[in-house]
Amino acid sequence: MSTAPRVWFITGCSSGFGQAIAEAALLAGDQVIATARKVADLEMLEHIGAGRCLILPLDVTDAAKVTATLAEAHAHWGSLDVIVNNAGYGLLGAIEDCEEDQIRCNFETNFFGPLNVIRAALPYLRNQKRGHIINISAAAAIANYPGFGIYGAAKGALETLSESLRLETAAHGIKVTLVQPGPFRTRFIGKGMDRAPASEAYAGSAGKFATYLEKVDGKQPGDPERAAALIVKMVHDGQSPLRLPLGKYAVKKVRDTAASRLRELEAWEQAAGETDGPG
Repeated sequence: MSTAPRVWFITGCSSGFGQAIAEAALLAGDQVIATARKVADLEMLEHIGAGRCLILPLDVTDAAKVTATLAEAHAHWGSLDVIVNNAGYGLLGAIEDCEEDQIRCNFETNFFGPLNVIRAALPYLRNQKRGHIINISAAAAIANYPGFGIYGAAKGALETLSESLRLETAAHGIKVTLVQPGPFRTRFIGKGMDRAPASEAYAGSAGKFATYLEKVDGKQPGDPERAAALIVKMVHDGQSPLRLPLGKYAVKKVRDTAASRLRELEAWEQAAGETDGPG
């Protein structure tokens, strides 16, 4: 594969996976456009990059600003090789308990935000006939939990969007990968989570899950730096799986979910097939 430095455009670089991927790409000798709503949080990346890191403010929910920022990013180095949609946050609460503005805001950031970035980046990637779009998904999109209905739905929408995107853009030399992290030691639970008012009706489901998240925060087995190193290696090796689960928990969840769906399918396969008409 080519050893020429890649140009990465990464959203949500102030912490977590965005910050870790930006650092890993810079340490690998690549060039990075690091974005976040608050650029003051990105000063360390500028230092690591030593002239190879461009810091830009960006709110991914502002489509016009996304378009302008992608144009500025492309003009800076003349190409865009890797787009990483990482900006996002969780919403914890039973579906009935979540407020309408919370639901819409969560979808604006977790689904429409990446969509804004993808649509703005595609003309550049198509014209240069290459590129790799990496969308950060979640274990909730493998199989969801009580209390993560809205957040998981937004990530699920991003996953099915990515399936179509991969098929639509393959002829243009564009790769698409969904990254599905399990539990990792980021600030996602503590600072990356909105919470809906909790009702007694869902204390045993969504409430129980919320308690579990509080107990495991800071003790998750996943190491963001190792995950970021794998993602950068994947790009450098020219690999592009549609789905890349991260961590033993996520790998097991994929296997268990697939097995459960197959058992359910087998139980209903004959009856389902009989709904076809004659002929």
